[in-house]
Amino acid sequence: MKLLLVEDNTELAHWIAHLLRLENFAVDSVPDGECADMVLTTQRYDVVVLDLRLPRMDGKEVLARLRRRGDRVPVIMLTAHGSTDDKVDCFSTGADDYVVKPFDARELVARIKALIRRQSGDMTSCLACGDLRYICDTREFFHNDARLALRRREHTVLETLMLRKGKTVSKSALMESVFCLDDEPSADAIDIYIHRLRKHLANCSAQITTLRGLGYILRPQAIE
Repeated sequence: MKLLLVEDNTELAHWIAHLLRLENFAVDSVPDGECADMVLTTQRYDVVVLDLRLPRMDGKEVLARLRRRGDRVPVIMLTAHGSTDDKVDCFSTGADDYVVKPFDARELVARIKALIRRQSGDMTSCLACGDLRYICDTREFFHNDARLALRRREHTVLETLMLRKGKTVSKSALMESVFCLDDEPSADAIDIYIHRLRKHLANCSAQITTLRGLGYILRPQAIE
């Protein structure tokens, strides 16, 4: 899953981004409101973590513009005060949640995961494809009670396919979920990640099928 972090405090931004990458999130980070507004018109994210007070354009205006464009991406606001006025501003502008600085790292991660579950609507605590299981709360994959040890981008590709299991996912959609603004997107790299994942799933009843010219689909192997 891919997040946008909008925070002008460089040290805090680096800390949050590092924390989220440890949780297998792909993270883009920008330092001001104008950059955020521009990026949000061209990129798709699963969650936006947005500071309320930013240079060049405050977080409230970034959020207002996002909602006027009809973009319903979940947004967590970061606020330094947590006053009633700040909270009302956040929710009235269209925020889904807020976190008061300073905050505990575990709280931020928990709130992000809760937003993702809420956005998914009918997502249960566990998804399955054949004997492959995905635990939504921890974002871990298991086969026969054994946790799959996946690299970050392998995890992102398999997670994207699992969340859309039984549906075709284009290579461009996988590239968008895996690569951040500072990366050089590579279609060949997606082929490599798919190849590695097929090795991980070699003894699993879930399989990744290539639909030539369309993309990939995760589904249980057909029983002959």
